Amino acid sequence: MTASRPAFYALAPGGWRDYLTLLHPPYTLWHLSYVAIGAALAPDLDVGRLLLALAAFFLALGIGAHALDELKGHPLQTRISDRTLVWLSVVSVGGAVAIGVYATFVYTSWLAPFVAGGAFIVFAYNLELFGGAFHSDLWFALAWGVFPLLVAYMAEAEEITLGAALAAAFAGFLSLAQRQLSTQVRNVRRHVAAVSGTMELADGSREPVTTETLTKAPEAALGAMTLAVASLALGLVVLRLT
Repeated sequence: MTASRPAFYALAPGGWRDYLTLLHPPYTLWHLSYVAIGAALAPDLDVGRLLLALAAFFLALGIGAHALDELKGHPLQTRISDRTLVWLSVVSVGGAVAIGVYATFVYTSWLAPFVAGGAFIVFAYNLELFGGAFHSDLWFALAWGVFPLLVAYMAEAEEITLGAALAAAFAGFLSLAQRQLSTQVRNVRRHVAAVSGTMELADGSREPVTTETLTKAPEAALGAMTLAVASLALGLVVLRLT
């Protein structure tokens, strides 16, 4: 039968556990790590700017985007009301935009198109606007990988260099790998009613095919990749500050 939880990191429904599950902790950590990496690659690392960037992306991605995603059918099976989800998304994305506007005036006006584009893609992607045109693997890689790294770099360096663009490509391709793995396990956990069959090995033995067969390796890979990118981000920041 289908795995009991809608995601490997999902807690039992109810109370504070719903809000922790809503954050998609591994993925929020993953994409905040791109912010830290982008900031750490800049010629000069200003901790204040990094903290503002982390706060903005935590609000927009960690809370806002995930609240909008849960609003469409409650895929995480939380008991958070639609009204609360709407308020969470509006307030959090609004807070992220406010931080972005502040940074645009205080640091560099080149952040303005990033702020506008970020606000647009949060709603366009998660609400599948325009017939789902922005809800694709490519747009996930751009919005959740390339974008946070470039924005953080821009906030620190006030320009985009070739090196920053290449680092953003790393974030994009890694996000694409995340998307490919998570799509499979999400489909098994949320949409597959039953799994049956066997695998016949070269030595003639047989092993049953179960939901664990389909989810264990991808989820282990997702967990390891999360820790890997978070370790890289922390290592780069510590290196720059010491």
